[in-house]
This record gives sequence, structure tokens and C-alpha cells, in this order.
Amino acid sequence: MPHIVVLGAGVIGLSTALNLQSSNHTVTIVARDFPSGSETIDAQSQINYTSPWGGAHNRLVPPTNASEEREHAMSLRTFDHMRAVQARHPEAGITFMKGIEYLEAPGDAYRALSEERAKTELGMRGFRLLGKGELPEGVEWGCEYETWCVNPMVYCAFLLRRFVILGGKVLRREVRDPREIFAWGFEAGAADVVVNASGIGFGDEKVFITRGQTCLVANTCPATVTRQNADGSWTFCVPRNFDGGTIIGGTKEPNNWDPNPSPEVRETLLRKFAATYPQILGRDGKFTVMKDIVGRRPTRKGGIRLEKESVDGNKTIIHAYGLGGRGYELSWGVADGVARLLAEHLESSTSWYNAQAGEAKL
Repeated sequence: MPHIVVLGAGVIGLSTALNLQSSNHTVTIVARDFPSGSETIDAQSQINYTSPWGGAHNRLVPPTNASEEREHAMSLRTFDHMRAVQARHPEAGITFMKGIEYLEAPGDAYRALSEERAKTELGMRGFRLLGKGELPEGVEWGCEYETWCVNPMVYCAFLLRRFVILGGKVLRREVRDPREIFAWGFEAGAADVVVNASGIGFGDEKVFITRGQTCLVANTCPATVTRQNADGSWTFCVPRNFDGGTIIGGTKEPNNWDPNPSPEVRETLLRKFAATYPQILGRDGKFTVMKDIVGRRPTRKGGIRLEKESVDGNKTIIHAYGLGGRGYELSWGVADGVARLLAEHLESSTSWYNAQAGEAKL
């Protein structure tokens, strides 16, 4: 059985490792950072470990081109998987709840979206367009639908525990180049294929970071709410549940490396969300702030890199990175994509070796 090494223990690496494991592959995860509790994780030293700082939730994004169609299919695959996991493992950190979208300046894709198309073509369960009387001031378009949120600390730790209890191995190492892994010795033997789920791309010139500042509050909210403002900014909340508080956000700042949260930005985020969804304030009319969060989303021009690469002659790396802020939303769709690429590689490799053996016999 081939030995597959997955590089990275964020949501993409963990999902991919479990998915490959379910097909009876021998899998090892190599990473510098692994899931840990929100109470103890160091925001400064692990700012580049993106997954803990996510909301994280699934949002409606009507597809308008082939790339978005592919991502939408991945989000539906992930939705179904999350539903199945939540039913079997209530402790996994997944909560199904209402999603609400508000747009101040909706584009054509949103304006043309009917309830019938959303439900039948796009697979959006519980989709309903909101009436004018249900919209906050300044909002032109809105909808609600069934979706999911996860507590990222709980969920990623759950994935890691499942991987290990099912026989997976983990190794904490810092890697400078995925190719070096082929030279390492492992308990399961040398790596046959490396899956690069590191997020950063290792020299990929198309990759850049997108800084995001959010605020974690103790206030609870019965829905995940997203408002796209006319100026391009965002106002949202993502309930983490499982005693994880609620994320209020948020900024999207390409190529901003500042690790320090801004108190002024925090005040703006809280003020704007309270104006959008005042129910979150509760009886005392206040937020209970737990901490400010700054994370770096590994974003890629042109979108996800999901492909095979041959290196050093006969070695294969499968790349799965560059999802920006949609790692959780697309995670199991990406994991399926990696599995397909691996199956294609192993099939072609077997055919090649069989052909070589046949020539040797002749």
C-alpha cells in the first residue's frame, strides 16, 4: 500500500488525510502547527496557522463562471459531509443553523436569483428571499437559508483525533520545501506521494496573504449573518457555539502583514454589526469582548491550486492550497479532488511498472 504524506494540519490537510485514510491508504501528517485549544493558542506565534482563526461557516455564493461552479460543487459536497458527521458525532463542533445574507448593492447574480433556482439548481436548503420589511436600513437584497457553522478549535481537534485513532501518524516538523519529505525516513516507510496542503504554496508567485481582523465576543447569536456593504467592506457574525463565543467581523486586507489588532477597527466592527443585527446585544445592550483576532488567509490569484506535479524525475506532489477564506466551506470537495488525482496517479504508475515488467520478461 502506498504511503501518502500530507503536509499541513489545517482544515484542508486534516480533511484530506482522513479522506485518503478511508480509502485504506497509509497516511502520515507532517506539520509545524497542530490544533489546540482557543484558550491557549498563541495568536502571535501561530498567526500563519490559518484554520484556528476562521469563523467558520458556509455562505451562499451564486456561481457566475466555471471556476465558481466548481467551488459551488465543492461547497455542496462539504455541506453533505458536515451533515453526516454532525449526525454521527455531535461532539465534532458542527452546528446547523440559519444563514442570513444582506447586500447593499447586489450584483446581477443575486438580483436574478429566484427561490426555485436556489433550491433546485444550486441545492440551497431552506432558501427564502427576504421582503423589504425584513431588511436593515441601507440593504437592497436579502435571503436566508439553512447552513452550518463550526467551532474551528473543536472541529480541527476532532478531525485530528479521528485520524490518529484510525491509525494515522503525525510528525511535527517545519518544512522548507515539500520535496525534502521524499528523503525522510518514516515509520511507515518512505513517502510515495506528498500532498501539499500547507496553504502557502512554497514560492508560488500567485500566492499572497489576506489579513483579516475580527473580534471574538461572548454574546450568542441564533444565525450566521453576513452583510456586503456598498463600499466593498463586510459586516458579519459567525457563531462558533460549543462555548466558543461568536466571531464579529471583519476585514479583508491583501498583503497587509501587520500582526497587531487595531482597537479602532474593533470598535467599527462591533458598531456596524450591532446596527445590522441588534438582537445580538441582548438585554444589557452590550458586547462582551473576549479577544481580538488577526489571521492571515493564504489567497491565490486565479483561485485554488488543485493539481499533480512531477518533481525530481519520478516523484509526485499533489497540490491543494490557495483557498483564501473558503477553506472550511470547500474542504471536503478539495479532499475528494486530491483523492481523484491520487487514484489517477497510482493507476498510471501501476500501468507503467506493469509495462516495464513485461518488457523485462521479453
